[in-house]
Amino acid sequence: MPTLAENTTFVELKTAKTTGLGMAQLGIPVQDDTQVKKGKLHEFIQLTHDDKVGRRYQNIRVTAVKTAEGGIDSAKVFFQFEAFGDDNVPEAPGSAAFSVALFAGDTCLLALPASSLFLPYGRAWYENQFVYEVPLAAFDQADRLQFTVKADQVRMI
Repeated sequence: MPTLAENTTFVELKTAKTTGLGMAQLGIPVQDDTQVKKGKLHEFIQLTHDDKVGRRYQNIRVTAVKTAEGGIDSAKVFFQFEAFGDDNVPEAPGSAAFSVALFAGDTCLLALPASSLFLPYGRAWYENQFVYEVPLAAFDQADRLQFTVKADQVRMI
């Protein structure tokens, strides 16, 4: 049975402007003291056990925001990407899992909850979007996000 191998990459986070279409699309309340960090990665590949492309992840975008809403300060990380199933489908429902973590240099600040991809069919692209509430201190220190795609049993189509 084909298996997709676990793979990890990092997306560097840089201070960004509080303007732009992406901010509006995410519904972020922008105020004078709002802070934003953004990162982007064009493509990330998950290989099969025999080193063939098994899944593709493209247009990977991270938007971290620290702002106030209703007088309460909060920080959130928006994680967006497109996933393509190539010529396979997950063997078990919900098995196409990934995890993310915030880092400051080589130090892991916070492991965020693991989740499953939205990937109902192979040979098609699907937009995935997730949001995580994070401590204010983790936002302040974070300079990159770790993205790990988990090993997965697949069925070829």
